[in-house]
Amino acid sequence: MTELWNWRIDGSAPVEVYPALAEALGRVVMPLAVADPARLPAYAVVCDVWEAPGLYGTVVDCYGVPERLAELPAIAALARLLGRNCLVRDDTLDAGRHLLVAPDGTIRPVHFDVADTEDGEVLSNHRLCTSGDPGCRGWSQCHRSRWAPDSVGPALAAA
Repeated sequence: MTELWNWRIDGSAPVEVYPALAEALGRVVMPLAVADPARLPAYAVVCDVWEAPGLYGTVVDCYGVPERLAELPAIAALARLLGRNCLVRDDTLDAGRHLLVAPDGTIRPVHFDVADTEDGEVLSNHRLCTSGDPGCRGWSQCHRSRWAPDSVGPALAAA
């Protein structure tokens, strides 16, 4: 079984992302545009990195990630290596709610306004998921998440 990961980065050029991904994953990373399935090493991960409009405009898709690799430590390592905040979708299935992974490895839930455009999803209006926000109180999807409002997860990118 393989995984598909989709992340966003706060302003990092694709040319910087590929080598950082390889280091974070401990694998050879092949850009999707040049990956030949017939010649792909068994341990390689195929990734596509591109620029999109809006906040966190560097988008990363990783295809065929071995299931034994854990996503949150991998994105925490990438954030640390790039020195940039990264986003990953959370467990609520709310398109506007993500987990923000800081370069120090801490993880916290955040919200964005999401607009679907011809260029894909555009994120705007970044805000923390907090019980002080009426949309995050009570019976909201935020409270059904492993990442409750106002939560801050541990540093996962140590060493």
